[in-house]
Amino acid sequence: MGTKRTGRPTGRPSIAVAGPIVGALSVQSGAGVAVTILPIVGPIGVVALRQTFAALVLLPALRGKERLRWATVWPALILGLSLVVMNIAIYEAFDRIELGLAVTLEFLGPLAIALLSSRRLRDLLCGIAAGIGVALLTGSVSGLDLLGVLFALLAGVAWAVYIIFSSRVAASLEGVRGTAMASIVAAVITAPFLIGQLVRLSPDELVHVLLVGCAVGVLSSAVPYSLDVLILRRIPRSLFSVLQSIQPAAAALSGLVILHQTLAPLQLAGLAVISGANAFAVVGSTRRRPAPGPQPEPV
Repeated sequence: MGTKRTGRPTGRPSIAVAGPIVGALSVQSGAGVAVTILPIVGPIGVVALRQTFAALVLLPALRGKERLRWATVWPALILGLSLVVMNIAIYEAFDRIELGLAVTLEFLGPLAIALLSSRRLRDLLCGIAAGIGVALLTGSVSGLDLLGVLFALLAGVAWAVYIIFSSRVAASLEGVRGTAMASIVAAVITAPFLIGQLVRLSPDELVHVLLVGCAVGVLSSAVPYSLDVLILRRIPRSLFSVLQSIQPAAAALSGLVILHQTLAPLQLAGLAVISGANAFAVVGSTRRRPAPGPQPEPV
């Protein structure tokens, strides 16, 4: 089961739809842990730590049988740039507004992908329902930090770019080779910020920050980004975007358990709507018959 590198996603969607749920729980758990060191190294420092450790974990995956060509490499480079923008923007948002709210606003990026790219009525309805959930989540919040909201929306734009180029990377590079390449690009870009933050820390702070950074790199980058590339070989981009609606719920849970952040009743209702849309998309995907085989698709 798999795909040709120039083909459409193939295989049984029922095997792949659980991946975004696992990825969401992983990435948002890492985000909750990362927030605890924001006062020490700041948003850019957290992102630099996250990308450095993710690159170290994924470095062995960079090796492959196929020779690298520019046509297959450039999507991974763009993916790396989108990771930097997405992560810096969302951690700047985390520094100003609640975790669950920030990720909910960020989710507008995947939601836009779902609405614009899907040709299935079911996926469209799921995307609309998730949008209603977003409105419920944000409509009951007063006194929001405008800059935090703008950073979250910027992260959403970068998330949409990330989904598009993850799909391209999945079609052009084997395994998680593209993810490894993107993580290395992101680590190189943020390395100067990492060095600048670490040299000013005390020995005790340095050990603590490095341990947290390692956990965040694995939970929020290495695991979910590798899963994303593998999943996008098996399900359409539109369905993948809809399934990202689990991210706000995972973020709210992480904020509650790790950071003791609570949500208002209307916000909880919004989470329920988003989770319901996600479940509906999953049920619909498992009832689809697998395609007879890969077909050419422009990439």
